[in-house]
Amino acid sequence: MIRKLSREAMRKLRSKKQILSVDDPLYHNDHARPVSRRDFIRQGFLAGSATVLSGGVFSLFANPNQAMAALSSDIDSLASDINCSLGGLTGDAKVPFICFDLAGGANLAGSNVLIGGAGGQNDGTITTAGYSKMGIPGDMVPGLDSTNFSLLSPSLNNDFVNSDLGLQFHADSAMLKGILEKAGLAVGNVDGCVIPARSDNDTGNNPHNPLYGISIAGGRGSVVDLIGSRSSDSGGNSVAPADMVNPEFRPTKVDRPSDVTGMVDVGELTATLSNPADVTAVMESMARISHKKLKLGTVNTGLTRDEVVKDLVRCGYLKAADLADRFAGKEVDPSKDTDILDIFSTQELDDDAEFRKTASVMKMVLNGYSAGGCITMSGYDYHTGDRRTGENRDLRAGRCIGACLNYAAKLNKPLMIYVYSDGSVSSNGARDDSADAGTVLGGRGKGQWTGDNSSTACSYFLVFNPAGKPTPIITGRQIGRFSADGSVVTSSSPAANNVNLLVNTVLLNYMSLNGDIAQFANAFGNHGLGGAYDQYAAFGAL
Repeated sequence: MIRKLSREAMRKLRSKKQILSVDDPLYHNDHARPVSRRDFIRQGFLAGSATVLSGGVFSLFANPNQAMAALSSDIDSLASDINCSLGGLTGDAKVPFICFDLAGGANLAGSNVLIGGAGGQNDGTITTAGYSKMGIPGDMVPGLDSTNFSLLSPSLNNDFVNSDLGLQFHADSAMLKGILEKAGLAVGNVDGCVIPARSDNDTGNNPHNPLYGISIAGGRGSVVDLIGSRSSDSGGNSVAPADMVNPEFRPTKVDRPSDVTGMVDVGELTATLSNPADVTAVMESMARISHKKLKLGTVNTGLTRDEVVKDLVRCGYLKAADLADRFAGKEVDPSKDTDILDIFSTQELDDDAEFRKTASVMKMVLNGYSAGGCITMSGYDYHTGDRRTGENRDLRAGRCIGACLNYAAKLNKPLMIYVYSDGSVSSNGARDDSADAGTVLGGRGKGQWTGDNSSTACSYFLVFNPAGKPTPIITGRQIGRFSADGSVVTSSSPAANNVNLLVNTVLLNYMSLNGDIAQFANAFGNHGLGGAYDQYAAFGAL
């Protein structure tokens, strides 16, 4: 379909100014045709996909008569012999972590999260022209008192500042609208921080993804350590910093409920055996048989006889028995979780793949099955010469972010959410005066997105604490700063002009939330944040 469309055809499509749905692909006259998977994702031609395979377990037995249920008192001993950890999480669990990878170069600064100069968020530095570049016309500039860098009183001109989440958003932010729509009672216990930081436009080569760093910082899951909605090495659209990648912790792909149930699937046993205890007993017997045969060297595995390899195989069977003991008979399907169905209706989950993806990842992460997860959302290269397209995609991203916060509140679990995109966009000041049409947002007089512009880029994170609203320990909820014309000051922080150091800044904040900031330099020896790196921590331990 793509190759049949000439540039002239694309121009004509653009000129009609038709309303695009949140799932329509984006055509750009000034962009080459997509040729890679990342190109297709950022322009919305490609979304998530997954395949789950399972099979019967009885075929794994050399002698089915040996598959007899037995007591499990020896399973821990078998695992201990080969240093195979069972039982899920041990010790103190870390704060659950979810990142949103908005592929293509979404707007985050100004029109969504407010940014400012040296005084922090909204300190009066940004000029009207600067706000215009970030899609905010003069009559929607947040009210400021440039004398003392404080917000004006609501009676003067503070209508365009919203502090419901602690971290200040533009009051007409589509992303904020989505967050508040889905966040429920979590809103009162949320705060956050914005990080002005440039990254390259329209590329997955920015090392934005912090998931491997979560495992380095001690994050562990009871089923897998990391998950991501893309079948990539990073689990997302953007790559991970090369020095953090460890194949042992490669994120497992999860983007739909069947991926979650497949994590703890024991094949046909749950259909054959109605009693969960029987399922556990059979899996334990499998573990004993495999352990015995591998030890004697009589099983034909097709592997070498190297003890390390054999131990890994033994541990796999032992872990399968352990999973059966913990999950057989339990409801792990996100689409049947009553707390999730209180956030996303069955109809929403049926109709929207991004909602199914979010429900699946937040189920895994917030129940401790995984320490961290990445949700990639496609089609955020939305400089389409209007404002409506970007508004509706930001709205859906906000709904997904808000859903994660709400689910954390329902489970009484803390949560760190990190939002980033590869590059950003800017406006030429022309307004999109289209009105809302039912559930579809219009431009509402805001600036049209007309081109890529990495100078307006930023990332931000939100922190939910079930025990009470987190208290910032830095001024202005901002790490780094913008200039008066709405551009990132690249010397304002280590993260401002180096995506690797942006990831390290996020991981520093993750460790700070866990009370582990003193171990940061040991965990990330080449962190590049300097000796006084604690100045870049926005919050202390929860």
